[in-house]
Amino acid sequence: MIRGIRGATTVHEDDGAPILQETEKLLREMITKNQVNAEAVTSILISVTQDIKSEFPAKALRKIDGWNYVPIMCMQEIPVPDSLEKCIRVLMTVNTEREQKEIHHVYLENAVQLRPDLSINQK
Repeated sequence: MIRGIRGATTVHEDDGAPILQETEKLLREMITKNQVNAEAVTSILISVTQDIKSEFPAKALRKIDGWNYVPIMCMQEIPVPDSLEKCIRVLMTVNTEREQKEIHHVYLENAVQLRPDLSINQK
């Protein structure tokens, strides 16, 4: 069965190093909490808000051993007024036997406010 795993985080500034660091942290957390291996991943989509321009967050995946061949793509989030700033969102599509309620979506940093209902169960 194919399932989507959601995740999001934020950075404090538009700078390459923090963008890669926070994205890698988010991806590793999504992978660990859902026990995902690279072969089970169909693709990963990453969106960023308009205020993130200095680096492709997708590069962070290449720092994780065994994930070189996973298709990944970055795009810009729609600019909704008063939306969360400096936000990186991830949608990882995986083949899994887990039920929808067993998927652990991950929200870090200021992105916790996007889905506080899901963030409560992250521990």
